[in-house]
Amino acid sequence: MLKTQAQIISDYSQKISEVNERINQTKKLVDQLSLVRIGLFITEILFFVLLLNSADDGWRTLIQIALILPIIGFMFVVRKQSQLDREIEYQKQLLWVYQNEWNQLNGNPNGYDNGKLFESESHPYSSDLDIFGVASLYSLLNRCYTRNGRDLLAKHLSEKSSGDKILARQVAVKEMLTKIDDTFDFRANLHGHDIEKIEQIKIQLKDQLGEQLTFVRGKFLRFYVASVPYLSVVLLLAAMFVSSIFWKVLVLYFLIHTGWNVLQNSKINKVFYSFGGSSGLLNGYADAILWTENHHWESNYITSLFNSKVPVSKEIKTLSKIIQNFDARLNILVGGILNALLLWDLKCCISLDRWYQSSSRDVISALNHLGNFEELISLATLAHNQPDWVFPEITDTFTLKSEQIGHPLISPKTRIVNNFHVENEPTVDIVTGSNMAGKSTFLRTLGVNMVLAYAGAPVCAKSMSLSVFSINSYMRIKDSLNESTSTFKAELDRLKMILDNITNDENTFVLIDEMLRGTNSRDKYLGSKVFVEKLIEEKTPALFATHDLQLADLKNDHPETLRNFHFDIQIADGEMKFDYKLKQGPCSTFNAAILLQQIGLSLN
Repeated sequence: MLKTQAQIISDYSQKISEVNERINQTKKLVDQLSLVRIGLFITEILFFVLLLNSADDGWRTLIQIALILPIIGFMFVVRKQSQLDREIEYQKQLLWVYQNEWNQLNGNPNGYDNGKLFESESHPYSSDLDIFGVASLYSLLNRCYTRNGRDLLAKHLSEKSSGDKILARQVAVKEMLTKIDDTFDFRANLHGHDIEKIEQIKIQLKDQLGEQLTFVRGKFLRFYVASVPYLSVVLLLAAMFVSSIFWKVLVLYFLIHTGWNVLQNSKINKVFYSFGGSSGLLNGYADAILWTENHHWESNYITSLFNSKVPVSKEIKTLSKIIQNFDARLNILVGGILNALLLWDLKCCISLDRWYQSSSRDVISALNHLGNFEELISLATLAHNQPDWVFPEITDTFTLKSEQIGHPLISPKTRIVNNFHVENEPTVDIVTGSNMAGKSTFLRTLGVNMVLAYAGAPVCAKSMSLSVFSINSYMRIKDSLNESTSTFKAELDRLKMILDNITNDENTFVLIDEMLRGTNSRDKYLGSKVFVEKLIEEKTPALFATHDLQLADLKNDHPETLRNFHFDIQIADGEMKFDYKLKQGPCSTFNAAILLQQIGLSLN
């Protein structure tokens, strides 16, 4: 049984409470471990004082051994605290994910990117239909944190797709919907990281790292670096138990290593600074990839995203460990000792090169495919949060039929739904009506739901079936001072774009709201008439919203290929009431006189 939206909101509230409780409990445990650390430190001091005051006997030997125990305990506690701190950070990201869903369902903005970067006045429909930007369809949908995910979502909302691909994406979204409770963990693993850093890492892996690591591919270098730990142990033991001269040899040995490292420092830095400090980020991405690997997927669309024979999450974990070791050089004292004893930086570079030779291609592909999962999760989350919406039927034959279709960006409390369908053959549908009656909103309602359908998402309707159209719109035409373009010239440019697109793609659907505003009423009517007749001639289906009742009269000349619809008003005691319902035939009631009267003007 499907949950209601109220139940879904309640579920989010419960999850928010549960995560907050886990965070508080984990913080208490961290605080307790801090007290343990203090106790171990005090214990170490006490043992040291006892050592200073003990005689040279068996008791002194026992104290010396006991000195090691607080240090071991301290290291264990620090490691445990580090794990708990990572767990707290993860839970905070999970809390953000749940809180964001709760916020959005309660009318607050989505915390993910709103897609403003993708806004384009020249796009065939995205600006008119509010696809990108503040209070947009993209803002409603987006659950993508990675750049690739955001780009993919924008692509599927703005580019025409084939019927087969749309159906394949529908199947994938429905499958993702069955795992929706698990997707929040996936999103939490990705959220909060530096996305520019991961993009830098991908570029480094793809284009730069191989060349930068050529300096550690010499056979002698690799042999010597592999031998260094053993040489260091031998020299230290010799210095302590054989002869003091080995201390001088050891000092010279350290100086040679330090000098060698300094000579290679510029090359090492090029490698390090693209990865340094990114161990936690890589672990988060590895956990997200592990999530995709641990689920059994059946849809072809999703299974095609896996092209590696080995678990990529394991390969990224290996890279993360190498980077974590490499980060030791950030501590001057520790890094200096490790380089003197073990040529640590060169050892890490060699480990990185071995990893690069075997794993980098799979990792780049998997990192990119995280965006594919994010994008599908975005659509599945919409389906989860809007249980009354439906997945549309995509057909091969000319079809557009919707029942109780509403605008997805309007609150359910105020949303008005309508029924609409086209005939078996294309028609131009003239929609007349008074100001504020709902003509423009209806055009956008139809258009934005078509965009949702073609992305593979559910639509805001009781039912919808449609064939694949190229959507073209003409609604918000603006002049441009920068380009010295008048409103009329901008309108002509838009009309030319639509005509060109009709010529290039016979499966085009046109949405027009009040054509040729920038010219006189006679030219406006004649131009609109010619354009309507051109659409009829090209057999291009269109919705044409207008105040001009003369265009409705074209029904007499084109009885089979032109239909009339309208939105009207009811006037009682000088007050206007709108029902925003689409009705058959041309409009007979207008409100301009009433609106003018409200500002002190009257029409005889």
